[in-house]
Amino acid sequence: MIQVEGVYEVAVRVRDLSRAETFYRDVLGLEVGLRDTKRPWVFLRVGPSGMIVLQEDPGEWPLQHFAFKVSEATLDRAVDFLAGKEIATEGPVSHDWIPAR
Repeated sequence: MIQVEGVYEVAVRVRDLSRAETFYRDVLGLEVGLRDTKRPWVFLRVGPSGMIVLQEDPGEWPLQHFAFKVSEATLDRAVDFLAGKEIATEGPVSHDWIPAR
């Protein structure tokens, strides 16, 4: 078995790269690491060693899901913070089968 230590990079397809970059940068505080000049992609730094790659694709595709790890206190403050930026949320939601909400 290969021992996985964590997630290094996640690629996220987005319909509007500029809008998505603004959200990840200005709301979540991620830093732009690299802007691809040949393709509609932008790489954002997550913590000391992780990345999210936003890849623009205006076509039709199924929903995606991923989650960020934050402290309980940060999660509790996030709802009010997002509402202040007029970003709708649902939750936090608790799940019995995973140690998260």
